Amino acid sequence: MEFPSEFSEASSQKRIGGRGKIEIKRIENATNRQVTFCKRRNGLLKKAYELSVLCDAEVALIVFSSRGRLYEYANNSVRGTIERYKKTKSDSSQPQSVSEVNTQFYQQEASKLRRQIREIQVSNRHILGEGISDLSSKDLKNLENKLEKSISRVRSKKNEMLFAEIEYMQKREIELQNDNMYLRAKIAENERAQHQQQQQQGSDHHFSMVGSSSVYEPLPSQPAYDRNFLPVNVLDPNHQPYSRSDHTALQLV
Repeated sequence: MEFPSEFSEASSQKRIGGRGKIEIKRIENATNRQVTFCKRRNGLLKKAYELSVLCDAEVALIVFSSRGRLYEYANNSVRGTIERYKKTKSDSSQPQSVSEVNTQFYQQEASKLRRQIREIQVSNRHILGEGISDLSSKDLKNLENKLEKSISRVRSKKNEMLFAEIEYMQKREIELQNDNMYLRAKIAENERAQHQQQQQQGSDHHFSMVGSSSVYEPLPSQPAYDRNFLPVNVLDPNHQPYSRSDHTALQLV
């Protein structure tokens, strides 16, 4: 791949940045060159990963060190990306219609989705304890850690819901106790009002009985007799009432 000459000329000049002066040229010191290679390689791999995740791009990166060691990264597979690159380059000379391009794009997306579905199905089977005989000890350890984290999150959520329910029930208990006390007070108030009403009715009935007895006429008073005289007709069995003027006085000696 060729770069513009302006870039090569500008890269040969010294640049002043936040980290100091950097001159883009071969590092003569082998140790410094190896350290710089490791740092730049890791940064390049990180940028390739971020590009594939953020932009949903298909990225394949191949790096050979000065010692001939291979470093690579691909979000799908390096071989698949290379084959796609070769096919695209070979088909670039032949013009394709928009429908054919869309068809290829949807086919690739469908293949990617099928692969993701298979991975999810395998992961679910592993979580259920199925198909783990082919896993290595490292994979089993990773699966165990995932399950422990999942169980911890489930228990935490369960405890949170239980505490919330307990708190709600405690509030309901206080509300019911307050309602019970209010109803008891209303019942006691009604009972006192009924008792006072009954007492008032009893006193009114007593006063009405006394008032009705006061309208009766008094009995006629008996005539006064002199202790020295006794009416003669009192001894008569056929005694009939008569006036005082008819009395015959009998003097006692």
